[in-house]
Amino acid sequence: MENIGYHFSIINIYRKGDKMKITVLGGGGVRSPFLAKSLVSNAERVGITEIVFMDSNEEKLNIYGKIAKKIAESINPDIKFWLTSDPIEAIKDTNFVVTTIRVGEDAARVLDERVALRNGVLGQETTGAGGFAMALRSIPKILEYCELIKQHAAKEALLFNFTNPSGIVTQAIHVSGFKNVYGICDAPSEFIKQIASLLEVPLEELSAECFGLNHLSWFRNVKVNGQDVMEKLLAHKDLYTETEMKFFEPELVRISENLLLNEYLYYFYYRERAEKAIMSSDQTRGETILDINKKMTKELKKIDIDKDFDKAFEVYLENYMMRENTYMQIESKKEKTHKWKKESLSEYLAKPDSGGYAGVALDIIQAFQEGKKKEMVVSVPNNGAIDFLEDDDVVEITCRFENNKINPIKLENIPKMQRNLIQSIKLYERLTVEASLEKNREKAVKALTVHPLVNSYSLAKKLVDEYLEAHKEFVGEWK
Repeated sequence: MENIGYHFSIINIYRKGDKMKITVLGGGGVRSPFLAKSLVSNAERVGITEIVFMDSNEEKLNIYGKIAKKIAESINPDIKFWLTSDPIEAIKDTNFVVTTIRVGEDAARVLDERVALRNGVLGQETTGAGGFAMALRSIPKILEYCELIKQHAAKEALLFNFTNPSGIVTQAIHVSGFKNVYGICDAPSEFIKQIASLLEVPLEELSAECFGLNHLSWFRNVKVNGQDVMEKLLAHKDLYTETEMKFFEPELVRISENLLLNEYLYYFYYRERAEKAIMSSDQTRGETILDINKKMTKELKKIDIDKDFDKAFEVYLENYMMRENTYMQIESKKEKTHKWKKESLSEYLAKPDSGGYAGVALDIIQAFQEGKKKEMVVSVPNNGAIDFLEDDDVVEITCRFENNKINPIKLENIPKMQRNLIQSIKLYERLTVEASLEKNREKAVKALTVHPLVNSYSLAKKLVDEYLEAHKEFVGEWK
């Protein structure tokens, strides 16, 4: 196993004691209160003194952003936390930017799913036709923000991209010339936490190699204090009930060369089951989320959040639990492994922060500050780590922080089954990015033609034309 030195050189400007600002673009999203808790709970350990949540949707910012602000002030009132709908004001002199935007919001997601399903293919929002449509909307807006970051942020500002489809969006950012970017997803880190819990070992004692692409990755060489535990893990009686491996069968793992699977691989290896389950349901996942969010927003608008924050949080969490506890339930017909439980505001505030999808970003910031070796799963340019991909292909991979760089671990002997799928999806991702940057319809058709979940020129052509027409407001005119 070898490390490949990667990434931009960081001048040691992130020193504890300095005043540092972090900006969240998309701070009016429904997950904002949890993001706020993670950021403010860990602000002091990474030297953050100011947090700003920005969103172009002022109604959502004044509801979910305000709940986030109240949570932040309850945890640490010394951190300056504020809201704005002005992106320049939010980005000005910031050291770190988190992008978590949803262009077109829930209605666009519903449209993406229904267009795909009408054409007989999966419409899941981050992969296949649905992910393609989301990428077409996300990339232009993200690149607008990148220009603002170049113009108004602090020198060497770091960008953490959580905007989905995260791998494709991060690829677009990188090939467009903005190099200070990391793609972040909480799925790999949460799965690794589940493994540690299953084996009853502290998380810091466990290591695993993750490789592939965002929402298309595998795990191998799980070790505890350097000792291989893969055999023990694969034989564990609860592996297929208490972790995200519940979506898969032992035989699939065996023919996958005993690799563990990212939960999103369900859509590839159980495609017809997912399609049948969604088509036989009254609602798609997007329609379910749209209804929950509409109901929640309507209820919260009736509450004065400043005067009755306990009630506002109760309404918020009750609806959020409905949303999270039904995750992947329509597609898989399986219950969530670890369900959210009802708790009061005081219980929520007292509970230790679990890190969530902000945890990796905070770990990266801390690593640059302290220079300590640390492992993390991040989406970064490949740069030789996976030998059958191009250097500038963004991959989701275990990285080590050392020598003031993020170093993706070089992974050899990737089985042919995984190699084949990674290469196919990476070709699709490259073509999707090129199509978006060039507004090139033919490249878009080619991208969906090679995607295994479409795999048809005639279908790809129809899907592209329908999406370009439906999302003209966001993608503009194409040639």
